Amino acid sequence: MATASPATRPFRFSLQAAQAESRREWIELVKRAEDAGFDMIVTADHLEQCLAPLIPLATAAEVSERLRLGIMVLNNDLHHPSLLARDLATLDLLSDGRVEVGIGAGHAKPEYHRAGIPFDPARTRVGRLEEAVLTLRQLLDGETVTFAGEHYVLTDARCEPCPVQPRVPILVGGAGRRVHRIAAQHADAVGFTGLGRAHEDGQRAEPARFAARLVDEDVKAVQAAAGDRLSGLELQVLVQAVTVTDDAMGVAESIRRTHLPSLQPSEIIHSPYLMVGERGALVDRLLEHRERWGFSHYTVRREALGQLDPVISQLAGQ
Repeated sequence: MATASPATRPFRFSLQAAQAESRREWIELVKRAEDAGFDMIVTADHLEQCLAPLIPLATAAEVSERLRLGIMVLNNDLHHPSLLARDLATLDLLSDGRVEVGIGAGHAKPEYHRAGIPFDPARTRVGRLEEAVLTLRQLLDGETVTFAGEHYVLTDARCEPCPVQPRVPILVGGAGRRVHRIAAQHADAVGFTGLGRAHEDGQRAEPARFAARLVDEDVKAVQAAAGDRLSGLELQVLVQAVTVTDDAMGVAESIRRTHLPSLQPSEIIHSPYLMVGERGALVDRLLEHRERWGFSHYTVRREALGQLDPVISQLAGQ
């Protein structure tokens, strides 16, 4: 069993929203997230059926003075770190210091092809991600950066304007030991998805790491890679589905039949990547998961609105 970080972090909840048909719809969604008690609203970064990742957050900053603003997660291959730092710093300035950035290596091969961007092997994409995280951290910290790596070359690069926050939080998210090592050693937060190899369509990934024993392994690897940094790391989970119900076993059996045939219903119920059960049981389960794995930040999708509000009300900030 994995051992949680020595420091127990308060719970946070973020709502991932990637689509809106109008400005009004987006504004109403932001207001609903705030009213439901979410700590942050986050976008996504895909090239179809998805709003651009940063622009909606500027509108969200005008609608809410409380919600923090993030992306779960940026595709690093679509953003040069020196230009990304400028955009993030500008958003941080205009939101009075509420920006958090999530970034990953990218995985949706068809999107690369449609955009005319080479889809390099995973080793190359992850190596590029590591260099981007290193340089992005320095730029957002106000340093003048000269860097000559395998993928990026910067000469006396600076981020102008400067962010309002002394340290803009960076989350590195995705699957695989190398991505998690980068997060553990260089970021402020580690994003867990429980996903594995992408399907042929390049858009979906296999939910290969959902079982609790595999989560133990993944968290243990992060702990080993983090070393002395562990107590300062936030561990975040991207939840794939939320169903608040009195028939947890029945819903879990349905999920098993349609999506997760390799898992038993009880394994589905106890996976951190799914929230299935009645309110009290979910509260208890999240407390158990924080104790076991150190997970304190949960990102859910729009389906959770109206379902998860009582859980958030009970746990947020605790």
